[in-house]
Amino acid sequence: MPDIRERVEEDRGLIKKIQLKIPGYAGYRRREDIRNADILLRNQVADQVKKVRSDLEGVRDGLAAAGKYQGLQPIGNLIFLLQATEARVRHAEGGYSGISANVRVEEPELDKLYEYDYTMLDTLDKCAAVIPMLQSAADPATFNTTLKAFQDALKAFDQAFDQRMIIITATNAR
Repeated sequence: MPDIRERVEEDRGLIKKIQLKIPGYAGYRRREDIRNADILLRNQVADQVKKVRSDLEGVRDGLAAAGKYQGLQPIGNLIFLLQATEARVRHAEGGYSGISANVRVEEPELDKLYEYDYTMLDTLDKCAAVIPMLQSAADPATFNTTLKAFQDALKAFDQAFDQRMIIITATNAR
């Protein structure tokens, strides 16, 4: 996957290039570009969550069509969790800090935020990798084990997402 920050820098128009030459404004311009790259990346992560949810809905529909009702409720619960996760990712804090913010988020922290969001895609890939195994699980024990692996991967993703701003801003009280 390409680094979106590089793409945002490459696509700077004339006005943004002039803003980079203005003392005192250049830092603001660079931070805004990193924030925009992070927003684009988070939208891609949210789209990936949506795709995983859609694939899981396909598994649920396949089970229902085959008359296998045993795994429908846990899959339905996971679908609801994925909907909530998608909304949280899509509308998450972007690391904005105003002129006199209590906690300032500067370029290095914004870069960390971007890197943090980028690595969460790997965690999400673990969820996606489990879905074909759910579809092909022949017996209930294998299905439950596979479902547990999906739940664990989703839980790891959610925990990592919850921690991202706390870690970046170093505001964890404990």
